Amino acid sequence: MRRDASAPIRRATAALIALFLLSLVASAGASAQTGGSAAPGAPAGSGPPASAPVGGKPGKAKLIRRSGMAIAPPNAPAAVVNAIAAGNAIHKRPYVWGGGHASFDSWGYDCSGAVSYVLHAAGLLSSPLPSGPLMSWGLPGKGRWIRVMANPSHAYAVIAGLRFDTSSYGSGGSGPRWRPTKRGAGGFAVRHPAGL
Repeated sequence: MRRDASAPIRRATAALIALFLLSLVASAGASAQTGGSAAPGAPAGSGPPASAPVGGKPGKAKLIRRSGMAIAPPNAPAAVVNAIAAGNAIHKRPYVWGGGHASFDSWGYDCSGAVSYVLHAAGLLSSPLPSGPLMSWGLPGKGRWIRVMANPSHAYAVIAGLRFDTSSYGSGGSGPRWRPTKRGAGGFAVRHPAGL
Protein backbone atom coordinates (compact mmCIF):
# COMPACT_ATOMS: atom_id res chain seq x y z
CA MET A 1 0.00 0.00 0.00
CA ARG A 2 1.36 3.42 -0.96
CA ARG A 3 1.69 6.08 1.79
CA ASP A 4 0.51 9.63 1.28
CA ALA A 5 3.69 11.73 1.70
CA SER A 6 1.74 14.94 2.16
CA ALA A 7 -0.25 13.70 5.19
CA PRO A 8 2.32 14.88 7.80
CA ILE A 9 2.42 18.32 6.17
CA ARG A 10 -1.39 18.54 6.21
CA ARG A 11 -1.45 17.54 9.90
CA ALA A 12 1.23 20.12 10.78
CA THR A 13 -0.62 22.81 8.83
CA ALA A 14 -3.90 21.93 10.58
CA ALA A 15 -2.15 22.11 13.97
CA LEU A 16 -0.68 25.54 13.15
CA ILE A 17 -4.06 26.82 12.00
CA ALA A 18 -5.70 25.53 15.20
CA LEU A 19 -3.01 27.24 17.30
CA PHE A 20 -3.53 30.46 15.36
CA LEU A 21 -7.31 30.36 15.87
CA LEU A 22 -6.91 29.66 19.58
CA SER A 23 -4.51 32.57 19.91
CA LEU A 24 -7.01 34.86 18.14
CA VAL A 25 -9.74 33.87 20.60
CA ALA A 26 -7.38 34.49 23.54
CA SER A 27 -6.26 37.88 22.22
CA ALA A 28 -9.86 38.94 21.47
CA GLY A 29 -10.75 38.31 25.09
CA ALA A 30 -7.70 40.25 26.28
CA SER A 31 -8.57 43.20 24.02
CA ALA A 32 -12.12 43.27 25.30
CA GLN A 33 -10.87 43.41 28.90
CA THR A 34 -8.36 46.18 28.26
CA GLY A 35 -10.43 48.43 26.04
CA GLY A 36 -9.12 47.34 22.63
CA SER A 37 -6.21 48.63 20.62
CA ALA A 38 -4.59 52.03 20.46
CA ALA A 39 -5.51 54.80 18.05
CA PRO A 40 -4.20 54.43 14.47
CA GLY A 41 -0.45 54.93 14.35
CA ALA A 42 -0.19 55.31 18.12
CA PRO A 43 3.09 54.26 19.69
CA ALA A 44 3.38 50.95 21.47
CA GLY A 45 2.38 51.05 25.08
CA SER A 46 -0.74 53.14 24.47
CA GLY A 47 -2.89 50.12 23.64
CA PRO A 48 -3.65 47.01 25.65
CA PRO A 49 -0.77 45.72 27.77
CA ALA A 50 1.08 42.71 26.38
CA SER A 51 0.78 39.53 28.39
CA ALA A 52 4.33 38.35 28.94
CA PRO A 53 5.64 35.78 31.36
CA VAL A 54 7.47 37.35 34.28
CA GLY A 55 11.18 36.56 34.46
CA GLY A 56 13.01 33.85 32.62
CA LYS A 57 14.72 33.95 29.29
CA PRO A 58 12.59 34.41 26.16
CA GLY A 59 12.31 31.26 24.06
CA LYS A 60 13.43 31.02 20.47
CA ALA A 61 11.09 30.45 17.54
CA LYS A 62 11.84 27.47 15.32
CA LEU A 63 11.88 27.63 11.55
CA ILE A 64 10.48 24.64 9.67
CA ARG A 65 12.74 24.87 6.65
CA ARG A 66 10.63 22.61 4.47
CA SER A 67 7.50 24.76 4.76
CA GLY A 68 9.13 28.10 5.63
CA MET A 69 6.81 28.51 8.60
CA ALA A 70 7.83 29.38 12.16
CA ILE A 71 6.72 27.83 15.45
CA ALA A 72 6.44 30.03 18.52
CA PRO A 73 8.31 28.88 21.62
CA PRO A 74 6.14 27.37 24.39
CA ASN A 75 6.77 30.28 26.78
CA ALA A 76 5.88 33.00 24.25
CA PRO A 77 3.30 35.63 25.24
CA ALA A 78 0.07 35.76 23.22
CA ALA A 79 1.27 38.82 21.28
CA VAL A 80 4.34 36.90 20.07
CA VAL A 81 2.28 33.82 19.16
CA ASN A 82 -0.08 36.06 17.18
CA ALA A 83 2.79 37.84 15.40
CA ILE A 84 4.35 34.53 14.38
CA ALA A 85 1.01 33.17 13.17
CA ALA A 86 0.52 36.33 11.09
CA GLY A 87 3.99 35.98 9.58
CA ASN A 88 3.12 32.39 8.69
CA ALA A 89 -0.10 33.56 7.04
CA ILE A 90 1.76 35.81 4.56
CA HIS A 91 5.14 34.04 4.39
CA LYS A 92 4.79 33.07 0.72
CA ARG A 93 3.25 36.29 -0.58
CA PRO A 94 5.23 38.22 -3.20
CA TYR A 95 7.12 41.44 -2.63
CA VAL A 96 4.92 44.32 -3.83
CA TRP A 97 6.10 47.90 -3.40
CA GLY A 98 3.48 49.66 -1.23
CA GLY A 99 1.77 46.35 -0.44
CA GLY A 100 0.09 46.27 2.96
CA HIS A 101 -0.21 50.05 3.30
CA ALA A 102 -3.70 50.80 2.00
CA SER A 103 -4.96 47.90 4.11
CA PHE A 104 -3.35 45.24 6.28
CA ASP A 105 -4.81 42.66 3.90
CA SER A 106 -2.97 42.60 0.58
CA TRP A 107 -2.01 40.10 -2.10
CA GLY A 108 1.63 41.14 -1.62
CA TYR A 109 3.70 43.14 0.86
CA ASP A 110 6.66 45.45 0.95
CA CYS A 111 9.03 45.51 3.91
CA SER A 112 7.14 47.88 6.20
CA GLY A 113 3.77 46.50 5.09
CA ALA A 114 4.85 43.02 6.21
CA VAL A 115 6.22 44.34 9.52
CA SER A 116 3.01 46.33 10.06
CA TYR A 117 0.96 43.18 9.39
CA VAL A 118 2.67 41.14 12.12
CA LEU A 119 2.64 44.04 14.60
CA HIS A 120 -1.08 44.53 13.97
CA ALA A 121 -1.78 40.83 14.60
CA ALA A 122 0.14 41.15 17.89
CA GLY A 123 -2.16 44.02 18.92
CA LEU A 124 0.71 46.51 18.72
CA LEU A 125 -0.25 48.62 15.71
CA SER A 126 -3.64 49.75 14.51
CA SER A 127 -2.69 51.19 11.10
CA PRO A 128 0.15 50.36 8.68
CA LEU A 129 3.32 52.44 8.95
CA PRO A 130 6.06 53.04 6.35
CA SER A 131 9.66 52.31 7.32
CA GLY A 132 10.48 55.95 8.22
CA PRO A 133 7.83 56.23 10.95
CA LEU A 134 8.75 52.74 12.22
CA MET A 135 12.11 54.30 13.16
CA SER A 136 10.34 56.07 16.04
CA TRP A 137 7.64 53.49 16.80
CA GLY A 138 7.58 51.93 20.26
CA LEU A 139 10.60 52.30 22.52
CA PRO A 140 14.32 52.42 21.69
CA GLY A 141 16.35 49.23 22.01
CA LYS A 142 16.05 45.52 21.37
CA GLY A 143 13.32 44.38 23.75
CA ARG A 144 12.93 40.79 24.92
CA TRP A 145 10.59 39.21 22.35
CA ILE A 146 9.97 41.59 19.45
CA ARG A 147 12.21 44.17 17.84
CA VAL A 148 11.77 46.24 14.72
CA MET A 149 14.75 47.37 12.70
CA ALA A 150 13.97 50.37 10.51
CA ASN A 151 15.70 53.01 8.42
CA PRO A 152 14.26 55.41 5.81
CA SER A 153 14.20 52.74 3.10
CA HIS A 154 13.83 49.33 4.81
CA ALA A 155 12.30 47.64 7.83
CA TYR A 156 12.24 44.12 9.22
CA ALA A 157 11.36 42.44 12.50
CA VAL A 158 13.01 39.92 14.78
CA ILE A 159 10.38 37.93 16.65
CA ALA A 160 11.43 35.40 19.29
CA GLY A 161 14.90 35.45 17.76
CA LEU A 162 13.79 34.76 14.18
CA ARG A 163 14.08 37.38 11.42
CA PHE A 164 10.95 38.24 9.41
CA ASP A 165 12.09 40.20 6.36
CA THR A 166 11.20 40.82 2.72
CA SER A 167 14.87 41.24 1.83
CA SER A 168 16.73 38.21 0.58
CA TYR A 169 19.78 39.29 2.64
CA GLY A 170 21.68 36.11 3.51
CA SER A 171 18.98 33.62 2.60
CA GLY A 172 17.63 34.12 -0.93
CA GLY A 173 14.17 34.87 -2.27
CA SER A 174 12.26 38.12 -1.90
CA GLY A 175 8.95 38.76 -0.20
CA PRO A 176 7.88 38.29 3.41
CA ARG A 177 9.73 35.25 4.75
CA TRP A 178 11.15 33.88 7.98
CA ARG A 179 14.91 34.07 7.47
CA PRO A 180 17.37 31.70 9.14
CA THR A 181 20.25 34.17 8.93
CA LYS A 182 20.80 37.07 11.28
CA ARG A 183 21.28 40.60 10.00
CA GLY A 184 23.33 43.37 11.61
CA ALA A 185 21.71 46.49 13.04
CA GLY A 186 24.12 48.93 11.36
CA GLY A 187 22.18 51.81 9.81
CA PHE A 188 18.87 50.77 11.44
CA ALA A 189 16.93 52.26 14.33
CA VAL A 190 16.22 49.43 16.78
CA ARG A 191 12.76 49.64 18.40
CA HIS A 192 10.55 47.42 20.54
CA PRO A 193 7.05 47.44 22.03
CA ALA A 194 6.57 48.17 25.71
CA GLY A 195 6.57 44.98 27.77
CA LEU A 196 7.96 42.81 25.01
